[in-house]
Amino acid sequence: MSESTAAPQPWDESGVERILVVVAHPDDAEYGTSAAVAEWTARGIEVAYLLLTAGEAGMQRPPEEAGPLRAQEQRRAGEAVGLSRLTILDFPDGMVEYGLPLRRAIAREIRTFRPDAVVTGSGELFVGWGIDHADHRAVGLAAIDAVRDADNRWVFPELLADEALEPWGTTWLLLTGREPNVCVPVGEEAVAAAVASLEAHEAYLADLPWHPAPADFIPEMLEQTGRAAGVPHAAGFDAHRLRQ
Repeated sequence: MSESTAAPQPWDESGVERILVVVAHPDDAEYGTSAAVAEWTARGIEVAYLLLTAGEAGMQRPPEEAGPLRAQEQRRAGEAVGLSRLTILDFPDGMVEYGLPLRRAIAREIRTFRPDAVVTGSGELFVGWGIDHADHRAVGLAAIDAVRDADNRWVFPELLADEALEPWGTTWLLLTGREPNVCVPVGEEAVAAAVASLEAHEAYLADLPWHPAPADFIPEMLEQTGRAAGVPHAAGFDAHRLRQ
């Protein structure tokens, strides 16, 4: 990944009414993205989350207990930032594989929610915090491809034939885990909401004794991105415009 020295510019969200965030697990959206979500929803933009797993393999308790608990915590996290829709699928946590079933599931949600922008991971092995999780990589790559799949009536034609889901073309693709070329400036209320959204994963974080308190690093992380963009706080994305 080549490093960019250009300051990220404010994202032009004109015409954006709905945004879909696609991640692998509960809590994945709560490390910066949720601040942008809080800012968007405060301005009247509908935001939905699609989680491909319930995160059932991520705690020190049996998956049949962890999955429902993590889903419950994710619902509270979404409420903290004004989420409009939460969909949690049942792909196996820790064993998500890139492939047609994964692409189809994401394309289905894109055709259902009809977002103007999709936010997802880059699918890269090395990201800013180290080596990324296998599930994150699989979901990021599949979501990137599913954006195109959802707009092509000849890919997964059963979505149209069996479910009456018309093709949908997303205007923007916003990637996390890469050097940002755009930013979403966020106010103090959105920063506080982002902290609250991660704090909502209380039981999950209790199983990670090494994990810093959300209030100790979320504002600092957003401040760092904001500093590069010349604003107090911001969330950054690698933005790609797919259509005019």
